[in-house]
This record gives sequence, structure tokens and C-alpha cells, in this order.
Amino acid sequence: MIDRLNSYMNFVECHDEPIHIPGSIQSFGYLIGIDAESHSITFFSRNISDIFKIGDLDGLFDRKLSDFPESFQHIIDSDIYTSLNRFTRRENETYFDKIFINDKEYHFSVFRSGGSIFLEFEEVLVNPDKRISNKYDNFYIIDDEKELWNHLLETLAKVVNYDRMMVYKFMMDGSGKVIAEKKDEEMESFLGLHYPESDIPRQARDLYLKKRKRIFSNVHTETVPVVSKTNKNIDLSFSASRGMSPVHRQYLINSGVSSSFSVSIIIDNYLWGLVTCQNIEPKHVDLEDRVQAGIFTALAANAYSSFKSKKELNYRLEVNEKLSELKTKFLKHHNLFDSLVESKPDIKNLPEADGLAIFSDENIITEGITPAIDEIKRIGQWALENTTDRIYVDRSFLRNHGEELNLSENAAGIIIYFIERDKNEMLIWFRKEFDEHINWAGNPEKKIAVFSQNGKEKQMVSPRTSFRIFTENIKGYSKRWNSRNVSAVQAVRDLILETSHKNYNVIKRLNDELKKVNEELDSFSYTISHDLGTPLTVMKLNAQMLLGNLTDDSEKSKTKINTIIEEIDNMAEMMKDVLQLSRAKHSDIQLESLTTLNTIYKISENAKMTYGSPKSEIIIKECPDVMADKTLLHQVFLNIINNAVKYSSHKDQPKVEIEGTEDGQTIIYRISDNGIGIPEEEKHKMFKIFNRMDNAKKFKGNGVGLSIVHRIMKRIGGNVDYESNNEGTSFILTFKKPYI
Repeated sequence: MIDRLNSYMNFVECHDEPIHIPGSIQSFGYLIGIDAESHSITFFSRNISDIFKIGDLDGLFDRKLSDFPESFQHIIDSDIYTSLNRFTRRENETYFDKIFINDKEYHFSVFRSGGSIFLEFEEVLVNPDKRISNKYDNFYIIDDEKELWNHLLETLAKVVNYDRMMVYKFMMDGSGKVIAEKKDEEMESFLGLHYPESDIPRQARDLYLKKRKRIFSNVHTETVPVVSKTNKNIDLSFSASRGMSPVHRQYLINSGVSSSFSVSIIIDNYLWGLVTCQNIEPKHVDLEDRVQAGIFTALAANAYSSFKSKKELNYRLEVNEKLSELKTKFLKHHNLFDSLVESKPDIKNLPEADGLAIFSDENIITEGITPAIDEIKRIGQWALENTTDRIYVDRSFLRNHGEELNLSENAAGIIIYFIERDKNEMLIWFRKEFDEHINWAGNPEKKIAVFSQNGKEKQMVSPRTSFRIFTENIKGYSKRWNSRNVSAVQAVRDLILETSHKNYNVIKRLNDELKKVNEELDSFSYTISHDLGTPLTVMKLNAQMLLGNLTDDSEKSKTKINTIIEEIDNMAEMMKDVLQLSRAKHSDIQLESLTTLNTIYKISENAKMTYGSPKSEIIIKECPDVMADKTLLHQVFLNIINNAVKYSSHKDQPKVEIEGTEDGQTIIYRISDNGIGIPEEEKHKMFKIFNRMDNAKKFKGNGVGLSIVHRIMKRIGGNVDYESNNEGTSFILTFKKPYI
């Protein structure tokens, strides 16, 4: 009895379960392992005799496949096997082929792991319901998270089509949340539900990072043992048919499904989440379809990473603008306290806080929603005695210290920045208590049960038997301080250091160095955009030659090469835009009186041919001379007129009007169109680099043109503005009037 209890206690927590060595594979797969050096057989799954003519399985050990030509001739003759050493140089990289065994076609996969080469087989299945082949949707035109993940599920449904398909996002603590869902009508919805960390424990998350596609075809079938010469369990981390964890198997059964398929969502080499698919009935998906699902998921992950980076860049630019305004206010005063007091609304809002307290020795000035002064004093004293970091962040301060410090709900979350501890100078940002509740998919409380694995009974965390919504109310917390909020506080810290009189000389030197670095960065941007043009041209020429020399008449090959050429053109266009943006900032300018009519006429004619429709009409009225640089002026009109023609081209009667007028010492050009207009809620980002309006996504472009125009007009002493409504847009260009 004691021995049995000891065996139960081999592991209790889910994260201790050795799921990478289950000792078996699923019944759809067949596995042979050979030594990487000698190529002799060292392990195999017991079911290989189902597809290969083998008498004595145990007689395979320490023999080569070539010793059994009658059994393994199909493998021996395959290209992937004859080039085995070349194909298996890289660890854990899988290579694919197809072979016929006894008149049936099988997928043949090869990869190297540790000192072994894995040969894995599964039968090729034809998917009659598949509605898409190699048409890779453009995820990059979507910059809304919810829309992107829903689009991914819609796309995957055309390939694998499970009863329920979800996008599952991992939280910082390892728990997860369903953020997108596509399901059959009769299936219960899990959208918005949270799942505890133990559902996908640490070692499972590690495996999802290594092996990014995972299928369980039928949870009700027995697995197939993998036997080895040494009787040691083989590490099956990278095997497509790796056997199931008994806990996960029971979890799926409890949730009422018989099959599951998942694809890892990897962002910046981090397991961001999973596409998780479930089916009521057993379901196996062909290997090619699983690979294609992985490609679509990777494209969506890259698109998500791209637009998140753009949004982060825009956020940082906005913060920099606000900090620039703050700096101006700070420099008006001779002491820091006065600077902080005048700017307290802006300082409060930068990290999106509800309130702010400014400490300076015995003085406390507040802004917004804050605790009472006595509470703030207690918090400040606690911070001086119990923290050592320059910046302290806590969203559960009320929960952890509310009783001890007699706090109100307005002190649920705090960020403290210590300006000078010795002088009791600090800034404290506050957030009030957030009445938070989490809907869990079943009660997340852990329960222990006994499971059998490899013939041994183990006591482990039991999966939930019910997934009915369980609501947990959380008290004592504020809304989470995110990385942006902390970065904003750090920016305030840097601003205080920069404008502090005692640091003036140090900061001036650092500013000079930063200016030099920025100049070098701009120079690098110019150089890299210019110099990469040559290799791109070579790549395009080679692709075009390959297309012309194709002996294969299949549309599939032509489509793939044409896709390569199209992407090269897109990249070249983006680099051209970056190059023009750099030129707009750094090129030498020569202001002179310029006649614009001929330039505008030529640009307009080209724009009609390139971007317009047969009905496009461009009306050119008065075009007075302006003071500008000839090259930069051409760039301004080129971008504005091209946009006007392009964004009005889908109208029934597309029309563009161009007119210049004199106004005192300025010349004002108005370029108007009856196109798509600019939504009011997006006008704030018109001149941001790489930003495009939602209603412009169906038109080709990179969102750089207006940034170029904005930069040029500033350099030549002019200005660009716009007016827009549902009936079109007017861009207003203001130039200096030429000297008479």
C-alpha cells in the first residue's frame, strides 16, 4: 500500500507531467527511429507491421533499413532517404515527401532530434470539403485585432473546418482567454471565457513553441506503444503523431469533444496564443492541410505584429509631442516644483491615471481623483520605508495594503516615481478600484485524481468535469498598468532629469550625442533604401527569367512565381517611399520662384492613366507661381494629385479640381476630390508615417506619401492642411509668395 501511494505521488502538478515522453504515438501515425551516425534501427512503433511486411519486429534492432529490401524498398528508393545526411544536418527541422506503400500513398516526414533520425508516416487523405488551395489571403490590409483573428478563423474553416474554432490568447500569468470564435450553431460559445494556467501548463506551452501544429484525431482510440532497444522512453517532442497526455485526453472527453487540432501563434519568438479547433466526432486532417493552416496562422501573426508595431510607433510619437510641450512649460520656471504644479494635468494623463499627487517635502499638490491627503501621506511614508526602486508599480495596492494603511478605493493602483528620496520628493499616480469579474470556463479550482500512464498510477491535477461559466469577482485591484503606462512615467522621469538645472551640461552633451545618432540613423535609412534597390532588381529579373523558362505548364507554379515578383515590387515601392522621406528631410534645397502649371498638368495626365478611371476628370484652374524648391515641389504635387485621383476613382463621376489663389504674402493651392473622404475619428493620424485610413485599405499604398508632403512643406516654409467630409477631401497647400 505504501509503495502504491509513493507511485501516486510521482507528480501532482500538471506542469510536472512528462508529456514529451508519452511512450506511444497515435494510431494514425507510424514511426521508425534510426541512429544518426550508423543509420541502424533503434526504436519503432508497434504498428509499423500494419504497412510494412515484417515478420519479427524485435529483429529490426541494430539493423539498417537496407537489410530488409522487401519491407522497406519504398523508403530506400525515396529522394528524401537517399539524401538523408544532407536533409538532417539541422536539428529538429522536418522534411516532407510522399511515397507509395502497398498501393497506398503516405506522407513521409524526416527530422533529426538528439542522436536519432525520425522517419514518420501517415496516410494521405483527400479533403473533399476543402475550398481553398494556395490562395494566401492578404492579412496585412487589416489593422483591427478582432477583425484579423476572425478573418483567420474564416480562412482556416475553408481548409480544416472543425465544429468549434477559437483563437486563444495567453495572459501574463499563463492563463488564457478566448478572443475569437467560429462555431456551429448547436455548439456552446466559449468566446470571452478565461481558462486557468493548469489547462495548458508550462511544459505544454514549451512544446507548442517547439512543435507548432498538434492534432488529436480520436481521443477514444488506444495509442500505439513505441519500443526501443534500451526500453527507454523516446523524446517525441517533434513527432506529429505523439501520443496524448492522459490528463489532456480526459480534459477533451469532459468537454464533450472527440478530436482537436491546434496551431501555435508565435509573435517575436514568443508563444502569444493558439488557434484551437474541436470536433464532436473523431476527425483527422491531412498533413498538407495542417501545414497550410500553419502558414495562414503565421501570416496572421506577422500581420498582427506589424500593425501593433505601427500603433506603438504612433503612440510614442504622440507621447514625444506631449513631452515637447511639457518641456517648454518646464523651462519657464526656475524650480522643479513650480514646473510640476503648472503641468500637473498633463503629467496625470500621460500614464492614463485617475489622479496625481506631487510630493515636495511637506507640500502635497493633487490633481484628479486621489485619496485624501492623510492617506497620501501614509502611502508616501510606506513607500520610503518599503521600496528601493526608483519607480514602483502596483495594481493591487489596495488589496495588499488597504487594511494596513486604511486606504480608500481611490488608491487601488499606484505608480510612484522618486525624484529625490532624501528630500521626500516624489510623484504618485493613482487608479481607483476596478470592479472586475472574470468568467471562467468552469470552476478553475484544482482537484486531484489518479491517472494511469505507461502502466503506472499517478496522482495529478484532474481536469474539470464541467465547463459551465463560473464568475469570479475580484476586489482590491485597479485596471492593469501596461507597458505604455510605465514608459510614460519613465518619459516624465527623463524630462525631469533633462530640465533640471544641475544636469544641464550633462543633458546638453547627451542631446548632442542623440542628435548625432539620429543623423546617422537617417543616413543609414537613406543608404539602405537606396542600396537595396540593386539586389531587388536582380531578384526580380531572375524570377522573371524563371517564369519564362518554365517547362511546367501548371498554373500553380506560375502563380507562385508571379506572387514572388509582386512582393518584390511591393518591397521596392516601400523602399522608394522611405528613400523619398529621407530625401525630404536631408536633401539640399534651393528656394526660387517657380511656375507650377506645366508641372501640375503633366502630373495630372500621368495620374489619370495610372490611378484614374476612364471617367476621371481633372479641372485645372488658376496656377500662380510659388516660392519653393523645384524637386521638392514636384514631390508635393505628385503625392497630393495622385491621392486625389486614386481615392476618387471608384466614384460614378470622379472629379478633381486644382486651383491656386493669392492671399496677402502667401499662395494657397486647394486640390479637391469627390472621393472616399477621411473619417472624423481618424483625422488625427493623417500625416503619421505608415498610417492609412480604414476606408483606404482597398487602395494600394504604404501610408508614406502624406508624411513626405508634411515634411517638405515645413522645410520650404509652407504648410499643408485639409478639409474632408463624406463628399470628398480638399488638401490646402500654403506657399510663400515669390518676391516681385
